[in-house]
Amino acid sequence: MTYADTMAALNAKRAQITALQREMRSLQAGVEPQIVEDHLVAGWDGPVRLSTLFGDKRDLILIHNMGTGCPSCTMWADGFNGVYDHLASRAAFVVASPNTIEAQKAFAASRGWRFPMISYQGSRLAEELGYRHRSDDAFDQMLGGWNPGVSILRRDGERILRFSDTDFGPFDGFCVVYHLFDLVPGANPDWEPSYSYA
Repeated sequence: MTYADTMAALNAKRAQITALQREMRSLQAGVEPQIVEDHLVAGWDGPVRLSTLFGDKRDLILIHNMGTGCPSCTMWADGFNGVYDHLASRAAFVVASPNTIEAQKAFAASRGWRFPMISYQGSRLAEELGYRHRSDDAFDQMLGGWNPGVSILRRDGERILRFSDTDFGPFDGFCVVYHLFDLVPGANPDWEPSYSYA
């Protein structure tokens, strides 16, 4: 297939994706939100309520991160760090992981992360939102049952509402690395991120 023919076929597929995204936004607009408990979580300066993480914003983007043991979650967080100012102009933005506050601080400093973080330790926030599950599966147990993703929360008076959430995974729409690699000839579909490439 010629370059022009291939690009035309790919552009037709991209148009289908754009149409699906419009349909998904329409579905999202009609969602009945889920009430979320105002959990007490571990913040960098001590325990904080989920409701305080909104700051002066109405909405909160809560990233569910598996922590320092996951190079993929680290890559996603590296990407969010680069666009943090853009995200924070629209909504509060917080990354949550199961690591201790001390481990989070050290890891964030080593990667130059600028966004706020909280720890799941001592709370059931991840379980309530569906980003931690208990399983007899050996792989799940190795990872502690933590799952990566994002929840979008809104403060509505005294209530906290979840309007949407989705998992993170390879080739999803939340990590640009995979999509750029898709354009590289002979790209390795089994590529996995690393903490460093030196």
